[in-house]
Amino acid sequence: MLLVIDVGNTNIVLGVFDGEVLIKDWRIRTIRDTTADEFNVLAKGLFSDKGIKLSDVSSVVISSVVPPAVPILDKFCETYLNKKPLWVQPASVRTLMPILYNNPAEVGADRIVNGIAAYNRYKKSLIVIDFGTATTFDAISEKGEYLGGAIVPGIMISAEALFQRASRLPRVEMFMPPDHVIGKDTIDSIKSGLMHGNAALVDGMVARMKKEMMRDPMVSTNEPMVIATGGLAILISELSSSIEVVDSALTLEGLRIISQALCSK
Repeated sequence: MLLVIDVGNTNIVLGVFDGEVLIKDWRIRTIRDTTADEFNVLAKGLFSDKGIKLSDVSSVVISSVVPPAVPILDKFCETYLNKKPLWVQPASVRTLMPILYNNPAEVGADRIVNGIAAYNRYKKSLIVIDFGTATTFDAISEKGEYLGGAIVPGIMISAEALFQRASRLPRVEMFMPPDHVIGKDTIDSIKSGLMHGNAALVDGMVARMKKEMMRDPMVSTNEPMVIATGGLAILISELSSSIEVVDSALTLEGLRIISQALCSK
């Protein structure tokens, strides 16, 4: 079995593949000061709940935007799995997806992984949106090139900044959007601003990116498809007119594809 791990600033997402089938995935909080031993206890507990043993893992592939996580997961893999993990780096995946950034090393590993997974599935020009700690927009050409993108503060970061800076505004839970854009009380007004506002941001950014991509027939001869992933993708997709597909396992699938491609060489 293949263990894939995506380390984000807010969450770590783990998945176990049997061949091309995702058996199970989990989302846990990113804790920067944990230890390899503590991570082992957590992983064993998650695995055992689904009848999976650590000894079942034959290989590991990891993407991370959190540098302190690297030595922790390295030690966990080598100590408890007897495996050296494959770490996804922009330089290592250029053969799978050319990176047309001015400095390819600056691109977050998760953004490239998402692009590879989405292009592998749809084989057309794409805009991939990931709702994580930051909301990222990534443009993929018809030829499968990573063109670049945009980064904006994530919904939860925006919410936290609002609550911290405006002392009279209450914290709100964002499980579902309000029925109306025009809120009739403070809580619904905040929800509307955060949810409908971010949906409008998404639609505006997508429209501008599509226009820019379609100016160049070498980039896109047809309207790019819009794919969303990340923790709040489903919620925002209900309010957005531009998101066509939500794929919550996109990053994990990308890690599987990269592992298969690089480890088979």
